[in-house]
Amino acid sequence: MAAVSLVPTLGFAGMKLSAPVSVGVIGLGRQGRAIIAELGGIEGVQIGAICDTDERRLRAGERRARGAKTHLDAGLVLDDPSIDAVCIATPTHQHRELAEATLAAGKHVYLEAPMAHTIEDCQAIARAARDSDLILQPGVHARSDPVYQLARSFFRSDAVRDLVAMSAARARKTTWRTPSTDPQREKELNWRLDPALSTGLAGEWGTHQFEVFHWYLDRFPVSVSGYGDVRLHKDGREIADTISCALEFEDGARLDYNATLANSYGGMHELFRGTNAAIKLAWSHGWMFKEADAPTQGWEVYANRQQFHNDEGITLIAGATKLAEQGKLKEGVGLPYTPLRYALQDFLKSVGEGTPAVTSAEDGMRATIVGILTDKAVREKTTISIDPELMRA
Repeated sequence: MAAVSLVPTLGFAGMKLSAPVSVGVIGLGRQGRAIIAELGGIEGVQIGAICDTDERRLRAGERRARGAKTHLDAGLVLDDPSIDAVCIATPTHQHRELAEATLAAGKHVYLEAPMAHTIEDCQAIARAARDSDLILQPGVHARSDPVYQLARSFFRSDAVRDLVAMSAARARKTTWRTPSTDPQREKELNWRLDPALSTGLAGEWGTHQFEVFHWYLDRFPVSVSGYGDVRLHKDGREIADTISCALEFEDGARLDYNATLANSYGGMHELFRGTNAAIKLAWSHGWMFKEADAPTQGWEVYANRQQFHNDEGITLIAGATKLAEQGKLKEGVGLPYTPLRYALQDFLKSVGEGTPAVTSAEDGMRATIVGILTDKAVREKTTISIDPELMRA
């Protein structure tokens, strides 16, 4: 079986917007800091304001976003007429209030995923975005990722053909717990371990990956079953650190999803198996594994070959002939930027040009609702039917 690395044609120069945009960032935890770092690599972006209720995080953010105004109150960011758009990276359960307030203030919104911790809040955010003439882009990255865009074109062609099975996983050995000497502060920091606020591994992680399958298939699961347990972090938590789920689609297709905080092997990936080939995606890279009886399509002659265990791998790179002539074929493998950078650039491009978001509020809502229901199935160790009416804002 041959493996084909899916690599689009990419420039390695820094990204640039056609028109300057002033951005505020609310929430300066790990994801907020990552957003600041990526915005700094996009020419034409000015980080005009940053905000967090924790003064220590605010001071740390100030060092990363030099020249930005600093606020402990998000309302001051929303009241600032110089700010065009706001990136919201607060805990999930705070998203609805901030997203609605930001839209009401006349500012575009990049909203980290999952969109909310309840179905009602997800639907409310999507309705607010629909009723506004502003951009609201949820922070699921697949539709902005050049590798995933290219892989989808293969998936929807005869290269993969009939879908056989799907799976996805995310593995990272970490605790999800942040210690603090202040009990109230510790509770606030560890909201992901609070059953009343958290959407668990299925919601906080799975939402991002479920959206990949929704996009590729153009449909959503009709039921989900799940199981979860605490396998490593036996510290009194009620949120499972290891889960296993099955999402069923109307045509009988099935997505098996596994996630764990107890082991890192395999990282984060999605896999589509078809009768002609399988596609494996890992955010900065993608591979196609062709079946021996699959027809050739012409591009194979330009391929760079390598070994994957017992299979011969074929690396597919757009513009491979030109790169090969320059002796740079292997330099085309992998993305030069993080998926977050591409998503933020798409958002800011939509803001500047007045074009629809690459990923809509409805797309984010549906992926988040599936994540919430999958988490519910995990907690109850049961099967849950997914009402299609829930997928409408």
